[in-house]
Amino acid sequence: MNFSFAPIGVIHSPYKEKFGIPRQPSLAPSARMKLELLPPYNHADTVRGLAAFSHLWIQFVFHETASRGWRPLVRPPRLGGNDKVGVFASRATHRPNPLGLSLVELIGIDIGSGVILELAGADLLDGTPVLDIKPYIPFIESRPDARAGFVDGPPPRLSIVWSEQARTDLAIWDSRHPQLAVLVEEVLAQDPRPAYQNDPERIYGVRLYLLNVRFRIHDNIATVLEISAS
Repeated sequence: MNFSFAPIGVIHSPYKEKFGIPRQPSLAPSARMKLELLPPYNHADTVRGLAAFSHLWIQFVFHETASRGWRPLVRPPRLGGNDKVGVFASRATHRPNPLGLSLVELIGIDIGSGVILELAGADLLDGTPVLDIKPYIPFIESRPDARAGFVDGPPPRLSIVWSEQARTDLAIWDSRHPQLAVLVEEVLAQDPRPAYQNDPERIYGVRLYLLNVRFRIHDNIATVLEISAS
């Protein structure tokens, strides 16, 4: 049997590319984004009662990597990018059906000419197609006694240092993006580099909003070098 699904909405996110997106939701709670519902789902009746819930499950499509296909074995970043596990023992984006599931915080609902959900802590790329929304129910879905396999806790965090140039740049953009400093630190603290890249002199860039944040990592310290328009 084959199935065909149409998106019910689209994500508007500060993450403009895959590089830099936290590998799990809620690791960057300052990441604010919007889920715009598409016709005919952008009707107030579709979200009646939703504001009573603090968190939502978002089911979406890995639209940028879907064309690359899948493999039965993948290399999770949490295992250093060397050890392999089965694709169904991972949350890799390259899957037989390129579907993702993300738990996000619901900040608000804007009902005007359409319906827009304001979200926090999502790990979703700008333009991500959304297939479904479901409320999160803690007493059913929170299982603190569950085993987490090789993901035995949150990833280690890097320390963050701001260069003088980066702080000057931040002052320029902060009025437009008030959460920018916190978001930059949350993203870089996760160490977005591929596991095989450890060159302390290499300068990386991550796109947040329409900005390019350039940084370097050495001795578990991420130094923000500059912020410029991308």
